[in-house]
Amino acid sequence: MNRIAVYCGSSPGADPVYAHAARALGAEMAARGIGLVFGGGRIGLMGVIADAVLEAGGEAIGVIPTALEERNWHIRAVRNFMWFQQCMSGNR
Repeated sequence: MNRIAVYCGSSPGADPVYAHAARALGAEMAARGIGLVFGGGRIGLMGVIADAVLEAGGEAIGVIPTALEERNWHIRAVRNFMWFQQCMSGNR
């Protein structure tokens, strides 16, 4: 397995155990050489897991709407982003 996609909350959660688990998962993924594919955000649990992966020397790929780039909500340390135009209408 090369990468795991993890999509989680853009908030830290109601209980600190969630952030602790996200940090532990990110560190373990990096230790095993498993890259992270995530929502690209720098806030909440998404940011926690990505920071843990990057701090441990792992790879993180962000998949994020271009609208969030303008708001500067992405993690700048992530080198690989897949930007997309958000489609909220029924015409997909």
